[in-house]
Amino acid sequence: MIALMAGVFAMALPFAAQAQDGKVTRIAVEGGFPPFNYLDAEQKLQGFDVEIARALCENAHLSCEFVMEKWEDMIPNLNADKYDAIVSSMSKSEEREKLVAFSNSYYNSPSVFVVRKQTEMPDFQSKSLGGLVMGVTLGTVQAAYVEQFFPDAKVTIFPSSPDLYKGLADGSIDVAFEDKLAIYDWLTNTKAGGCCEFKGADIIDPKYFGDGAGIALRKSDNELREKLNTALATITGDGTYDAINAKYFPFSIR
Repeated sequence: MIALMAGVFAMALPFAAQAQDGKVTRIAVEGGFPPFNYLDAEQKLQGFDVEIARALCENAHLSCEFVMEKWEDMIPNLNADKYDAIVSSMSKSEEREKLVAFSNSYYNSPSVFVVRKQTEMPDFQSKSLGGLVMGVTLGTVQAAYVEQFFPDAKVTIFPSSPDLYKGLADGSIDVAFEDKLAIYDWLTNTKAGGCCEFKGADIIDPKYFGDGAGIALRKSDNELREKLNTALATITGDGTYDAINAKYFPFSIR
């Protein structure tokens, strides 16, 4: 896995229109959360989040660049003015809304449990998960949910989603709790993902998972938030959003 350091990697968005005031809008992404944001074989940023960000910048006539950032540092460094927006599949939870402002939601996804296929049906009503080992990713809303609702469970916290998936595939954990759309790509499009399957009902709790994923901004940046909301409405209405959606998912994620 490539280590991500704040400010080390910054890449201009080649399709963004030049801002009239010459200002560069800096957009943070994690770069390790396929199919939403990741580095391809040529170490270039790709993914649903990345393409949505490019489309928004072009439509809003913003000159933008990406900054790759560690997930747990994103909100602190946004508020420290190291970049201007986070477009990295960040759910609009109540806790995060105390710290940042969000754009309108640009996609929705429940959280799900995923198990190895030979695993017996987990007891999702038990605070200990029946003794099974659960895995979550550091600093995520899924980790906060598990801490609250499974206080007696054996939990392994992984530094990134790819590490979580690897732990599930190699048997280090029995159950993963993850964003459904993110792990759907791993389950359906990778050889390793063939080990595992969804189990139980989708988890939708606005207190923890918010009202979909939004673009995080500083609370004082009302003008930028309005520009991005306007651009989001435009690309949703003119078919741009649907075209990007179709590249990554065989169903709508709005």
